Amino acid sequence: MEFRFFGAAGEVTGSMHLLDTGNDQILFDCGMFQGRRKESAEKNKTFTLDRSKITNMVLSHAHIDHSGRIPMLTEEGFSGRIITTRATKDALAYMLMDSGHIQESDAQYLNYKSLRSFMYSQEQNKRKKNISNKEKNSIKKLLKKSPYELDTMAIAKLQKDYGLERFSPLYTMEQARQSLSYIDGYPFGTPVTIGKDTTVKFYVAGHILGSAFSLVTVKQADRTCRILYTGDVGRFGKPILKDPTLDFDEEDREIDLLITESTYGDREHDPVDDLGDSLKKVLLETFKRGGSVIIPSFAFGRTQEIIYMLHELYESGQVPKHPIYVDSPLASNLTTVFGEHPESYDKETHKTFLEKGLNPFYFDKIKFVASVEESMRLTQDDTPHVVISASGMCEAGRILHHLRYKIHNPKNTILLVGYMAQHTLGRRIEEMGMDIANGEDVSQEPPEVKILGKTYPLKARVAKIGGFSAHGDKHELERIITGSNLNIKKIGIVHGEPDQSKAFGQRLQALGYDTFIPAPGDRVAF
Repeated sequence: MEFRFFGAAGEVTGSMHLLDTGNDQILFDCGMFQGRRKESAEKNKTFTLDRSKITNMVLSHAHIDHSGRIPMLTEEGFSGRIITTRATKDALAYMLMDSGHIQESDAQYLNYKSLRSFMYSQEQNKRKKNISNKEKNSIKKLLKKSPYELDTMAIAKLQKDYGLERFSPLYTMEQARQSLSYIDGYPFGTPVTIGKDTTVKFYVAGHILGSAFSLVTVKQADRTCRILYTGDVGRFGKPILKDPTLDFDEEDREIDLLITESTYGDREHDPVDDLGDSLKKVLLETFKRGGSVIIPSFAFGRTQEIIYMLHELYESGQVPKHPIYVDSPLASNLTTVFGEHPESYDKETHKTFLEKGLNPFYFDKIKFVASVEESMRLTQDDTPHVVISASGMCEAGRILHHLRYKIHNPKNTILLVGYMAQHTLGRRIEEMGMDIANGEDVSQEPPEVKILGKTYPLKARVAKIGGFSAHGDKHELERIITGSNLNIKKIGIVHGEPDQSKAFGQRLQALGYDTFIPAPGDRVAF
């Protein structure tokens, strides 16, 4: 029996691993790489596995770095099923369609930029001088139906006429829609057959709604092997969701191979109990300045947590009740999915909201922004408010427009509430913002960041609340291993930047565990 590593090995994104039982090939996750755009794009379009040989796939949760390449899996060769939890299946109906839309939109925008630049240069060469803004606007009008909509038909025709290369999406919305027919959702704690004498059982991982530890049992003639794949490990004591599982069924406790994430393998989070006070402090300080709080947030999980805590603060009257805008159609849809799965809520959520007849995610001061036009009007609103918008690492989506309109004003606060991967705009804002002590040193020239091709001074305050992370810190990751009733023979450490994985591995080795850190392409037999 062999386990192979293809993604999120030595890095954080692109989770994808393969179990070869001798009879079946079982894929664990099929995630998208994120980070440096050119490097990620190259990795994402390269699918190294023979899809026709994969029996079935097990999906830990719906985040795109774990699920985002599913449409590529199902588009060619794969004839199996994708096995996951019910809540994850429901979330994927929105997540994958949104991802397909982003792929198409990014390709359309790149085609527009490429053609526009070419036409600028052609006009400049013809006139033998720089062209005016009026002439540039004239070219733009040829390529747009409206200020918010590209004329894709005209762009395609002109690219063909000029013999220009066209950018293609990684996959389309239609391919994403087709992939949904391959997905089956099952309840936690129920063994599901995924191969010859091979089953998977899901345990609560506490990371996001529907996230699961996947325990695969393979029965062979001379032995029974168990592989536990954590996916992403959640935190303990956070609102809304149940805590990660520590109590495993008696027949599942002997683990031959544990594959665990290590995103925060050498870091400690702020205490969960401090989250409300930390959020309250940022809101009060920003509102006192007359500013707005801009929160880049993952649409699934983080956004709902922020809404929940804002609801608590507003309900108790601890902060001024300025408007709250959720500017992400995906987040709006996924909030509906949260509302459809109260069986996943912890006791505190039932007591605080449900037993009082309140919905945790809907109240009078919150508005879900739908149209692009409404979103663009909101970017220019200079009255105090809160905006929660995707993407969480500031790499795409409507958050970029809120940042470019708000980042230059010291009244505003950019509140970071999650992990920012290397080489993302979110990481640059985090590092620059924290380096200048949140703008306190007014004698220092503000750093500049590039957003949608233009450069802006970072004058807004930058605040960070680490406790919002959906990933367990080093103590919580260790607790899954040492605080559960599992007996683990070997541990593979993935889904972490090299320093985090190495530190976590050393920590476990000091406790007597047999650990290893795989590189992409590595195999381990057991």
